[in-house]
Amino acid sequence: MIRACIFDVFGTLVDWRTGIAEAAAPVFARHGIAHDPFDFADRWRAEYQPGMEAVRSGGRGYVRLEVLHRENLDRALIGAGIDLPVMERDGLNEGWTRLPPWPDVVEGLRAVRAKMLAAPCSNGSIALMARLARFGGLQWDAITGAEIARNYKPMAEVYHASAAALGFAPGEVMMVATHNDDLAAARAAGLRTGYFPRPLEYGPARGRDLEPAQDWDIVAEDLPGLAAQLPG
Repeated sequence: MIRACIFDVFGTLVDWRTGIAEAAAPVFARHGIAHDPFDFADRWRAEYQPGMEAVRSGGRGYVRLEVLHRENLDRALIGAGIDLPVMERDGLNEGWTRLPPWPDVVEGLRAVRAKMLAAPCSNGSIALMARLARFGGLQWDAITGAEIARNYKPMAEVYHASAAALGFAPGEVMMVATHNDDLAAARAAGLRTGYFPRPLEYGPARGRDLEPAQDWDIVAEDLPGLAAQLPG
């Protein structure tokens, strides 16, 4: 029996690439910077996994994702040959709280919550998830994920802590994501798995995770389609 769904957020529910490009564009314009904001969004996101790896490997204690994003921003700017004042950098870092949901998400979450509990299981902090939810109209029953586990996905304790926070065993909770590696880690941790693709996450003609890599428990075309297959 699946009694709750927990969700990846960046990429699965919100369009980080468009959101960050839209945050960067006016900053670049103010400073006469001709750099493509979508390319910059890709550069910043490329620092995401390396930034978390120091925590996952035990080389660094847990810090919230906002801190890592801000450090990653400095590295991305250096890589792009861009200099910005500290206040602009701090403001740009807030762009991660204003990422647009994909068109099917608000309706899809409503359909999921009509059947069971729903919560994010993101590497984003509780504060980041709360602000992102207010911006995009995302309705949750709780916020779980990296901060309550004090570690980052795909470490098993993130999935286990999220299930436990909702009062369920891992096998009673479904991890929903568009990323096959996230689902593989959740399955290895004992959770159920739900998949649908986001072909435009990385931009046109740059799709990843376009097909399910395993026989996930539910495979759908979008979030409402996944919700329709849930029990209840």
